[in-house]
Amino acid sequence: MRSLLFNTVTIPTPSKLPNCHHSHYAAPHSLKFPFLTSLLPSKYPFLLKESYKSVKIKALMESRMDPSTKPFSVLFVCLGNICRSPAAEGVFTDLVKKRGLDSKFKIDSAGTINYHEGNEADPRMRAAAKRRGIAITSISRPIRPSDFKDFDLILAMDEQNKSDILGALERWIHREPLPADAAEKVRLMCSYCKKHEETEVPDPYYGGAQGFEKVLDMLEDACDSLLESIVTENKI
Repeated sequence: MRSLLFNTVTIPTPSKLPNCHHSHYAAPHSLKFPFLTSLLPSKYPFLLKESYKSVKIKALMESRMDPSTKPFSVLFVCLGNICRSPAAEGVFTDLVKKRGLDSKFKIDSAGTINYHEGNEADPRMRAAAKRRGIAITSISRPIRPSDFKDFDLILAMDEQNKSDILGALERWIHREPLPADAAEKVRLMCSYCKKHEETEVPDPYYGGAQGFEKVLDMLEDACDSLLESIVTENKI
């Protein structure tokens, strides 16, 4: 079956692909495989209608990707994903770009609740970060089961966040298959701090401007150490 697919299907060159946006690709409807209609769905259950309507380029590339070239993925998590975790994402992304390691990392952030889902980060945090030359562009979203598969490291801003993440994992793991080492991926952000003795990144939401500056100081400290740790341990 594998040889049949790969010997008879012609993939168009990138210049002919009409719908490209980053790594997401919607295959044109012209890529159809009439010969598949003769195969019995009962014998080949994977041959659903979407399977022969388009070529799943992304899935194909991921399945053939060399694990050694896969970007190291980091997810930052706080309560609502509008203050601390977006800031951590912004700070870490800035450091990675300055080191020219963009292609080596996948960076995102999320919240343990969905109250602010779809919203931009708190304008006070964005302003504080901008003064440091750091852009915060993330849109709030809640953590989801797939994050335990998609990310190598999940960093919680405080103990409650960590507890909530592990609590969600405990519920989800009974509903769908998740990595056996999922819980080991969850760590505290402050465990990477070298200049600060605090064990948690405080929530600045109800405080003044100084609180946002404090959070950024802590995140810059932790992210610098985090990056060095990942680069060294994974030989990036």
